[in-house]
Amino acid sequence: MLDAKISQDSESFMADFIERNADELARNWLRIVRNHQLTRSYGAFDEGKLFERAKTVYLQLVRWLRREISKADLEAMFMALGATRRREGFYLAEVIRALIVTRRVLWFKIQAERLLGSAMDPQVALDLNNRVVLFFDRALYFTTLGFEKQ
Repeated sequence: MLDAKISQDSESFMADFIERNADELARNWLRIVRNHQLTRSYGAFDEGKLFERAKTVYLQLVRWLRREISKADLEAMFMALGATRRREGFYLAEVIRALIVTRRVLWFKIQAERLLGSAMDPQVALDLNNRVVLFFDRALYFTTLGFEKQ
């Protein structure tokens, strides 16, 4: 029971961290996807809309870590995201790359802040990592499905 409480506290701590830094994370993501050759379509798309979309993904991760949304909620959200990106003319590879960048920007920030340092129990850090990875794995999978079904 104590391990579950520690894990929930860590997820809550991480959720609070992401929420506080959502604007910065979205700006960093935007800078990368608008200027990278692997995400060229993003360079021509409305910057404000892209920023809000990136921030929304980070805030959905916050809700996931707080256990406010389910796998079914993620499925619906990312299926819609994939379908929308296809309608907007994005290439699937670019959409996938943009989601990967979303995850990488987060991990760079976590590393820069040393959030998963030596003070955190290794098992708790691993559990937290697995929860974040699961979110992005599902995001990638359901986005691809939504894109293909459009």
